[in-house]
Amino acid sequence: MTLREQILRYAMEQQAAQPEHLWAKYPNFTVLRHTNNRKWYALFMDVERKKLGLPGEGTVEVLDLKCDPLLRGSLLETKGFLPAYHMNKDKWITVLLDGSVPKDEIITLLNMSYDLTR
Repeated sequence: MTLREQILRYAMEQQAAQPEHLWAKYPNFTVLRHTNNRKWYALFMDVERKKLGLPGEGTVEVLDLKCDPLLRGSLLETKGFLPAYHMNKDKWITVLLDGSVPKDEIITLLNMSYDLTR
């Protein structure tokens, strides 16, 4: 099971998430949002490495999460975290799903994003 699949399984089991695929052009993009207020709290994407300023060719799987602005600054100093791609860069972060960030840390951040968007 991939890291993405593990995170999605957690979200479905613990947060009652119903993954949504909103764009036919991007079938691998997956949105998680609250059922009551419809606010997004997570966005899985495959993004070209060069668009993220990363070396190499091809795409990398990422997860955008809402983040406490105070924590955001320190996370950006850590391997595996980037300024948010395609979201508000002051309130969101991009997490690389390439194994550079441990699953447990990603789950903690997913829970934070879930709480911040309630």
